[in-house]
Amino acid sequence: MAHLIGPDFISIQTEDLDAARTFYTEIVGLKLAAQSPPSAVVFDTSPIPFAVRTPVTDLKDKDALGQGTAIWFGCDDADALHEHLVQHGTLIVFPPKDGPFGRYFAFRDPFGYTITAHTVGQS
Repeated sequence: MAHLIGPDFISIQTEDLDAARTFYTEIVGLKLAAQSPPSAVVFDTSPIPFAVRTPVTDLKDKDALGQGTAIWFGCDDADALHEHLVQHGTLIVFPPKDGPFGRYFAFRDPFGYTITAHTVGQS
C-alpha cells in the first residue's frame, strides 16, 4: 500500500514577497534557494524546504492564517495514495497533477486540514 513518508515541504503565504524575502534573509538569516517559482520565494533550508508564496486564500482574516500554511508530505506514489484515499471516502481537494516538486495532489483530513502529498524518490 502507498503511504506517507513524513513532512517534506512547508510554506506560508503573504501578499508582499519582497518584504518576506528581506525579512527571512536579512533578519532571520536564511539563504535563498537556487531557484524559486514566480509566485514564491524558496529558501535553502534542510532537512525540509521552506518557502513564502503569494496567497491562495484570503489573508485579511487574521483568525484564518493557518489556512495559509501548506503542509506537504512526501509519499512513495502519489497516484496510488490518491486512489487509496478515494476508495476510503477521503475528500480530495484536487487530483494528482505534475508540479514543481513532482506528481502531487491534496486531500482534506477529517479535521478540516488540507494536506498535500507528492511523490519523492526513494533513497
